Amino acid sequence: MSALTKRSTVYFDPSIHHILKVKSLESSRSISDLVNEAIHHELAEDAEDLEDFEKRALEPSISFEDLVKGLKADGKI
Repeated sequence: MSALTKRSTVYFDPSIHHILKVKSLESSRSISDLVNEAIHHELAEDAEDLEDFEKRALEPSISFEDLVKGLKADGKI
């Protein structure tokens, strides 16, 4: 483990812990490595979502009712 890592205690649901142990054995990777990768993936998705929200912040808003009317007028619903 790198000197830059931090230690933390995390409590897992027993079934999740079992799955992590099995996956760890099958992949020859530590549970810490699996959890770090999963969290990194989730945080990257969050960053992408925030980026998308910022890009669309200046788009005009439309009410739900107007959206439905437009879809009906176009024959899509």
